[in-house]
Amino acid sequence: MLRVDGINVYYGQIHALHEVSFEVNDGEIVTLIGANGAGKSTVLKTVSGIMHSKTGSINFSGEDISRTEPHKIVEKGLSQVPEGRRIFLNMTVKENLEMGAFTNSGVTREDFRAVYDRFPRLYERRRQIAGTLSGGEQQMLAIGRALMIKPKMMMLDEPSMGLAPLLVEQIFGIIRELNEAGTTILLVEQNAAMALSIASRGYVLENGRIVLSDSSEALLGNKAMQKAYLGG
Repeated sequence: MLRVDGINVYYGQIHALHEVSFEVNDGEIVTLIGANGAGKSTVLKTVSGIMHSKTGSINFSGEDISRTEPHKIVEKGLSQVPEGRRIFLNMTVKENLEMGAFTNSGVTREDFRAVYDRFPRLYERRRQIAGTLSGGEQQMLAIGRALMIKPKMMMLDEPSMGLAPLLVEQIFGIIRELNEAGTTILLVEQNAAMALSIASRGYVLENGRIVLSDSSEALLGNKAMQKAYLGG
């Protein structure tokens, strides 16, 4: 579904991503793992069209999207849940979901109902100002907003950030359920053990380079991986 081939991304003179290549197959959960500053968020921003690579290509569902505008990429069925949630704090829950559906000209009551059915808490708080929600509820809203375009693939950037352990388990359970319902997932996450517990494959980023890729089971058993990211 997604193939990234040889991208090089810069912040001014800083070379942030070096020849990064990876792929995500239809129906998979694939995770990108790495420390702060490794380039994980830059990868997602580049795939979603917010940033551009000087080289290489990005192919989504058989189409090159390397120079496609972000809203056009969303229209093609690729949504992103950004780091820090980035919900509209002064809008209601329902208004946030409406913003998520901005590119979906055929949005219906059933689309809202599908999100509310998955997140009953959002339905209960649909008229509440989003900035007054708890951290876990805000993360649910960010995911719900991304679901409003009925994406083929969803990219999530650090969904566990700032959440208590029980809420982290709940959010990862939701991600697994979304995948089982047919949404392909690209997951960026510092909690490597949790990410690998639900992913089929993983890529490890260090200093803007992919240094390791394998099945989740193999990465969990890798001694260097255990030492660097799994507390082993």
